[in-house]
Amino acid sequence: MNQTGSSALYGTVTACAFIPAILLSPAGGIIADRVNKRNIMVILDFLTSALILIFFLSMGRANIILLIGGMLMLLYGIAGFYQPSVQASVPALVGKDKLMTANSIINSISSLSSLLGPVLGGILYSIYGLKTVLILCFACFLLAAVMEIFIVIPFEKRERGENIWETARCDFTESLIFIRKEKPIIGRVLLVVCAINLFMSAMIIVGLPYLITEVLSFSPEQANRLYGFAEGALAAGGIAGGILTGIFAKRLAVKKAGHLLLACAVCVFPIGISLATSSSDIVNYIVISTCCFILMAISTMFTVQMLSFVQAETPPGIVGKVIALILTASMCAQPIGSAFYGILFESWKGFEHAVVLLAGTISLGIAIGTKKIFKNL
Repeated sequence: MNQTGSSALYGTVTACAFIPAILLSPAGGIIADRVNKRNIMVILDFLTSALILIFFLSMGRANIILLIGGMLMLLYGIAGFYQPSVQASVPALVGKDKLMTANSIINSISSLSSLLGPVLGGILYSIYGLKTVLILCFACFLLAAVMEIFIVIPFEKRERGENIWETARCDFTESLIFIRKEKPIIGRVLLVVCAINLFMSAMIIVGLPYLITEVLSFSPEQANRLYGFAEGALAAGGIAGGILTGIFAKRLAVKKAGHLLLACAVCVFPIGISLATSSSDIVNYIVISTCCFILMAISTMFTVQMLSFVQAETPPGIVGKVIALILTASMCAQPIGSAFYGILFESWKGFEHAVVLLAGTISLGIAIGTKKIFKNL
């Protein structure tokens, strides 16, 4: 973004970054239901540490841009493969009445790592350089893999067909049938989530860096620093949402999850209104950061509720595949939305507030139009 100033290029690159995770997530779900989930996590963390070591040894011997690009694609792919195993492990470890609390803890820890990771990484990088950061990352993933060996996750081995491709096809078909026919309400919720990712989440992903670094009149150094703080606000919102979900787990009715979606859509409008009416960059920045914090907190509560609902309603033997299918479908919407908003911000230069208000209006329409779906949960 800083090098080109192009939101269209940034949106396209952001969209491409999701491709490995999208492609490997379904495979991760299929394997998660047929292999001990602990073993999957152990192998993938060992693999990640090995990739970091290879990157470390390859520095100075290969084109750094291609090396970083290739490594990021591989790491995104591993993350997509990894997530179904993690999410499918939760209902195997806790009872249905504890799912929301467990998911809120996991989400809070993930948000905390998103908040502290870049800060610690930036500090270490500026003081000791990239090689020291890579050595520490290698050691952390290696230690995580060793610790995971001692985790005990209940597992029942399923019979496998003679043909691995036929087994994979049957498993994938089984999850589709479950979502479409046995529990169609999950399919409807999935469509709502995809729509929100397409029209609201993607706008935040592309709009946040573009508005702060290109639209608001800060110096490049100020813009980069303020964008880092805004990213921190998003991560802090995720932590706050996870904590609030854990505290109010017993009071959060799944039937009222649509109200959270409605609140998320409403949070978008102050950003557009401020951009349209205020000439103060600092005021616009404060409004953007505050709204992103609140939006992230509310959306985290919604995500934890929906994930807990799916985990509770899905049979143990297919929970990995169903979650993988949901993650894949929701991720597919996000890169399409990122590319769309990248082009839209570029085309409507000078009218960025209109893009934000358009995203808010569409999201609000989706939230209002789908309230009946959540009432039927």
